[in-house]
Amino acid sequence: MTQDVKESFGSPVGSLAAKVRTLAPSMTRSMQRVAEAVAGDPAGCAALTVTGLAELTGTSEATVVRTARLLGYPGYRDLRLALAGLAAQQQSGRAPAITTDIAVDDPLADVVAKLAYEEQQTLADTAAGLDTAQLGAAVAALASARRTDVYGIGASGLVAQDLTQKLLRIGLIAHAHSDPHLAVTNAVQLRTGDVAIAITHSGSTGDVIEPLRTAFEHGATTVAVTGRPDSAVTQYADLVLTTSTSRESELRPAAMSSRTSQLLVVDCLFVGVAQQTYETAAPALAASYEALAHRHRSASR
Repeated sequence: MTQDVKESFGSPVGSLAAKVRTLAPSMTRSMQRVAEAVAGDPAGCAALTVTGLAELTGTSEATVVRTARLLGYPGYRDLRLALAGLAAQQQSGRAPAITTDIAVDDPLADVVAKLAYEEQQTLADTAAGLDTAQLGAAVAALASARRTDVYGIGASGLVAQDLTQKLLRIGLIAHAHSDPHLAVTNAVQLRTGDVAIAITHSGSTGDVIEPLRTAFEHGATTVAVTGRPDSAVTQYADLVLTTSTSRESELRPAAMSSRTSQLLVVDCLFVGVAQQTYETAAPALAASYEALAHRHRSASR
């Protein structure tokens, strides 16, 4: 990327540049040229039509529009308006009211405000981009599944555990696998009527892709929860649930920021399944609460 794109995270341009860096792996080379251009010169690009930007970057109008959408804008017009706003902030020297970039010397109050803002944006972006038809199909498959296996590594492994614990609480059979060997050996036992879910922000984690591929080949309904809808994991997914491609920084890697959107998807899956299986889910939840009630009473004494 150009030096202009590598501006400090504290500036408006730095925020856009950080987003470009995060999304670059999911872009084609032509889309990267468009993204680098708008991050490097927002004022200049704001003055260009979609045709003008396509000519400047040696790409096509369709590529410009696809890049705008990947960056989180409905179309090029919306991206152009945002670029004009960034350019105005640059010229005035005025920083945005809230930036999600955290500096080493930020006061804790600023850290709280920035993280809260980032979480809100991540949740809003995930909700806006979630395909409810795919979500509904995943819910239906989970509600009727004989068994559900969920794969995740690292931070995504924590999300996998969260989902399986929720499903177990309403009486469904579910297992979370963070050990890649166990994940594959268990996936071999899956068949039609079972569900396998892979949770991976990058979509390229081999230890998650391999068991999902195995489950896919054995006839299970497969679901990918990923921030990269064009990544390798989706090759073996019957259904794809896309999470927000949250920006990362030195102090907040993608593994941390992506977990917020993954947990929202997990909650949507769980509530949808609980709705469809309410007659059995409600008594199961009540029984689990009752089984643990004495522990909560003891702790409060």
